[in-house]
Amino acid sequence: MKGLDLERLRTYLDSPPLSAAMFAGGRSNLTYAVTDGTNRWVLRRPPLGHVLPTAHDMAREHRVLAALSRAGFPVPRPLLLCADTDVIGAPFYLMEHVDGTIYRDAAELAKIDLRRLTLTLVDTLADLHALAPEEIGLGDFGRPEGFNARQVRRWKQQLDASRSRELSGIEELHARLAADIPAGGPGAVVHGDFRLDNVLIGPDLAVNAVLDWEMSTLGDPLSDLALMLVYAGRPLLVRDGTPVAPLDLSGHPGLDEMAARYAARSGRDVGDLHWYVGFAAFKLAVILEGVHYRFTRGQTVGAGFDTVGAMVPELIEQGHRALEGH
Repeated sequence: MKGLDLERLRTYLDSPPLSAAMFAGGRSNLTYAVTDGTNRWVLRRPPLGHVLPTAHDMAREHRVLAALSRAGFPVPRPLLLCADTDVIGAPFYLMEHVDGTIYRDAAELAKIDLRRLTLTLVDTLADLHALAPEEIGLGDFGRPEGFNARQVRRWKQQLDASRSRELSGIEELHARLAADIPAGGPGAVVHGDFRLDNVLIGPDLAVNAVLDWEMSTLGDPLSDLALMLVYAGRPLLVRDGTPVAPLDLSGHPGLDEMAARYAARSGRDVGDLHWYVGFAAFKLAVILEGVHYRFTRGQTVGAGFDTVGAMVPELIEQGHRALEGH
């Protein structure tokens, strides 16, 4: 299996013969379901082409999962961390297998109470931000002071590192964001990529586990909320073979209701999210441009990467509209 040498992994674990399957939908770190016929685990490793060292730091992701699981927040419990690149060709970690559904098909969402599920996700995000980093062992996991300014610089650097084509308006969007950066309030543990298809949902619509913590740090929690709102309007789902946004589905709450729900649950002021939504669109554009960059160089594994590049110009336009108050 590309990216995972099962025989070397079996030897390292001293286990019976292993089988594995890759999870669909990953755009950065690679994720595999692994079993020895009796036990099941999930393995995470960096992509085949490294472009963002912090996001591909397996020890960092393992650490945040361990802290959050001890705190009772719904995440998979990490089981093993391996820094030896000789085992499968990259550092990796194993975590427990958590049952649940990842919703990517609009037809499946039509069978459930989408409004209740979406508001539950908003509540889960607010609950994450309510955790005190120092009390759960993550007091040094990042630097909340100056977080927004560093994010603007970091994602511009990331854009420059993965640029393979002209992108009209993206330099101007970055300049507008850099010219008016909010100081931000008290820091919190931020997920960095919180959305519907990064969450395992149980049959009762409870959140069984929040996944994909590769971009987590300590920072401004409104960045998480804004990115969640941007994702709600993006074509993440499929309906009859056609991409569709969660926001366009029957029963999905509006963005204003989602923001108000977060404010009520968290006690945070969400009165002006324009800059945050503009930055969220810029950040997502850079992430997807990096995916497109790796796709053009044959460094991605899985299906669906050929359409990612077309989403980037739309996000650039959305970022400009957000800064203009739309």
